[in-house]
Amino acid sequence: MTQIEPSKISALPRVEPAERTHQIFIRDYLIDMQIGVYEHEQGITQPVRLNVDLTVTDHLGPMNDDYHNVVCYETLAKAIHAYALKEHINLVETLAEGVADICLEHQRVINAKVKVEKLTAVANTASVGIEINRSKHLNR
Repeated sequence: MTQIEPSKISALPRVEPAERTHQIFIRDYLIDMQIGVYEHEQGITQPVRLNVDLTVTDHLGPMNDDYHNVVCYETLAKAIHAYALKEHINLVETLAEGVADICLEHQRVINAKVKVEKLTAVANTASVGIEINRSKHLNR
């Protein structure tokens, strides 16, 4: 058996603890909005369903049952609604990216998964759409 010299032993690098997170979600948010590239979709509204899943870093310190210590899903929903109704959007991809950007603007939101469904765009389907996953790169 080989003996190791104590001077050759070094400590392993310290690993930072995993950041504590939680999920916030908005389910089946229905918005009648102007969306679509086809001529028959111009100047009319159609129903769109949004589902948003957010990974959020936990509040540092006690929660204290204080509204200011959370990421407010109602505030996000209102911002998403205003964005969706601002002007005609051609692509569901554009809508999904815009919603993800709105969510990631919040300092504590580190990941946004956004699903956009057009409910009446294609006959004999419940919905068609897109789902994206966007993350914020954190500088540590």
